[in-house]
Amino acid sequence: MGKLRVTLAQQAPVWSDPAANRARLEALLSPLAGKTDLIVLPETFTTGFTMAVESVAEPAGGPTVRWLQSLSRTLDAAVTGSVITSEGGKYYNRLLWATPEGMRHYDKRHLFRFGHENDHFTAGRRVWSAEWRGMRICPLVCYDLRFPVFSRRRPDLDYDLLLYVANWPAVRVYPWQQLLKARAIENQAFVVGVNRVGSDGHGVPYSGDSAAHDFLGQPLVELDDQPALRTVELDGAALRAFRDKFQAHLDADRFTLEW
Repeated sequence: MGKLRVTLAQQAPVWSDPAANRARLEALLSPLAGKTDLIVLPETFTTGFTMAVESVAEPAGGPTVRWLQSLSRTLDAAVTGSVITSEGGKYYNRLLWATPEGMRHYDKRHLFRFGHENDHFTAGRRVWSAEWRGMRICPLVCYDLRFPVFSRRRPDLDYDLLLYVANWPAVRVYPWQQLLKARAIENQAFVVGVNRVGSDGHGVPYSGDSAAHDFLGQPLVELDDQPALRTVELDGAALRAFRDKFQAHLDADRFTLEW
């Protein structure tokens, strides 16, 4: 593994206006061409975390999918974030993973019951890790962070970087901060969490606090409550050396998830 440049795009989405959000992000991200390997956007970055799914959902393969694919090719970087998506008569909180070579997706597994997400969305049933420029990456969404077994999934460490895209309200920011560190420590992996800032259409405030942590849980980048665009370099060789020396993952319990 070499070094991977990861850009945390902590932003305040325009409420329920995908076209406006795409335009703003394109202007913001265009200067990064050739300067980063991976750009991480927040959860539901085109709309904010709304339950008005009938009015804002995009069809699978819709305009944001096409936009992300084009943006990825222009920037020569992977770009990821989640979008409210309709497919087969159901709605999904769908993380899109765009690279210059193609597109894949992950549908959020853990739906936020407290916010009634489970009343409007269908939970995903497939999770994966993808190799990108020498680093294996597992992208997840917001509430997934609270479930350590799901984040680990298996003890053979099939990823080097855990990503969490989020709309995590300010009132619960302390768990957000601590759980990002915990996932890094227990999985001996880099962890990047990108949250939104500002207030949503219901007046709920978000404090950002996006962060990148190394495999010891130590902060590499910690953002505050303002919009920000920050790039951090993750050292894959350092991760490998640590895992070779401190092999806690070889003593992990084996288990099977029930879907």
